[in-house]
Amino acid sequence: MRSATRTDDAVAAQERKGENLPRVLMVDDEVSVRRFLRAALPGSEFTLFEAENGHAALAAAAAVRPDIILQDLGLPDLDGVEVIKRIREWSQVPIIVLSVRDSDDDKVGALDAGADDYLIKPFSIAELQARIRVSLRRSLQQAPEPVYRCDDLEVDLPLRRVRLAGNEVLLTPTEYELLRLLVTHAGRVLTHSQILKQIWGAAHVEQQNVLRVTIRNLRQKIEQDPSRPYYIGTEVGVGYRLRSE
Repeated sequence: MRSATRTDDAVAAQERKGENLPRVLMVDDEVSVRRFLRAALPGSEFTLFEAENGHAALAAAAAVRPDIILQDLGLPDLDGVEVIKRIREWSQVPIIVLSVRDSDDDKVGALDAGADDYLIKPFSIAELQARIRVSLRRSLQQAPEPVYRCDDLEVDLPLRRVRLAGNEVLLTPTEYELLRLLVTHAGRVLTHSQILKQIWGAAHVEQQNVLRVTIRNLRQKIEQDPSRPYYIGTEVGVGYRLRSE
């Protein structure tokens, strides 16, 4: 296990040895949680680093340059949301929040601050590993794939063309822009306010009914059963997530 106080020289030395595993920074003040994460993320697949408080997390993020951060919110010195905001000032590293806080306000606050995903403790190892894989895949892409494909749905971004089971789907300009936004962040939760700000503008961030209506209309066109959506999932009280695999 690597300490959060490793220097850049030490990290560079490790790279020279040929180790090229994804670096995971685990930020949690509870030893038992960090022990669980070590068991969930085998050393043969990841290089693990730890930080037990907010200031140590900020220092480690700068020194280690992790590929992904697993961030608790209840830290003894800094609130986890503040840590996320400070990291986002200079880095776009994927951040997955792992927290016992399960209120919608906590989820929205963390995601709006710049977190990429949010898991409520306790969670399964399989779900954590799946979320990590999705986040790492997204971070490796310099730009969104020109064509999104998931089962029967195909979205060709350069051609602005949407097909379902080979048949073209006609969308309104707003429906397409909403789908395009979800495609470019596939697998990531986008909050209501993030979507409203991007599609309708900052003056409309409180108009969630407009978003709900557009999502409903979009689902009517791309979902086999709009009442049980497969592609566009709802994160209740938080936002939406487009299926990525």
